[in-house]
Amino acid sequence: MEIHNLSESNSILNQYLAEIRDKDYQRNRLVFRNNIRRIGEMMAYEISRTFSYKRREVTTPLGTAQVQVPADEVVLGTIFRAGLPFHQGFLNVFDHADNAFVSAYRTYTDAGHTEVGIHVEYLATPELTGKTLIIADPMLATGGSMELGCKAFLEKGLPGRIEVACVIATPEGIGHIGRTFPGDRTTIWCAAIDPGMNEHKYIVPGFGDAGDLCFGEK
Repeated sequence: MEIHNLSESNSILNQYLAEIRDKDYQRNRLVFRNNIRRIGEMMAYEISRTFSYKRREVTTPLGTAQVQVPADEVVLGTIFRAGLPFHQGFLNVFDHADNAFVSAYRTYTDAGHTEVGIHVEYLATPELTGKTLIIADPMLATGGSMELGCKAFLEKGLPGRIEVACVIATPEGIGHIGRTFPGDRTTIWCAAIDPGMNEHKYIVPGFGDAGDLCFGEK
């Protein structure tokens, strides 16, 4: 399984990442959502560089041009609700992609809010067999919601490639994906890898609850 951490090389993406982490910037939901979207756009570009390409002939007003265009059939899969601005960033780049959605959210199973369960209740997805599935979810913490979301998508076929896209990941989440996803066809993309999680399973230093920061408290 390949892992791409985009903050390992310097780019403007690091500015967007700094702003979504900053508690003062977080007071403005529009700025927060826009930065999540822009990280999605930049990550989509990087993923596009790994696609297969085919030659296409395009008629211009003055003749014809040969252009290399993606051969991959892309499906953008997103986990509600935090994934929506991230998904939009990918859709801005892969504007011909089909789309899939699943609701998978964490529920604490103990009074101390240290044990996490994942609940799935909604699924809408096209056929996936042989396609490139990009699963966009800003936070890869324990990896539980990503695993169950992917299992729900795979009810509609086995993709040729699975691209797991997140803003921030943890070593635990990456390890969980490595154990539960098909390793020969899975790649993880992230803007940063943080050291770990606190007792409530939030990424530290992270940036807090992505869904709440985008849309308000539940």
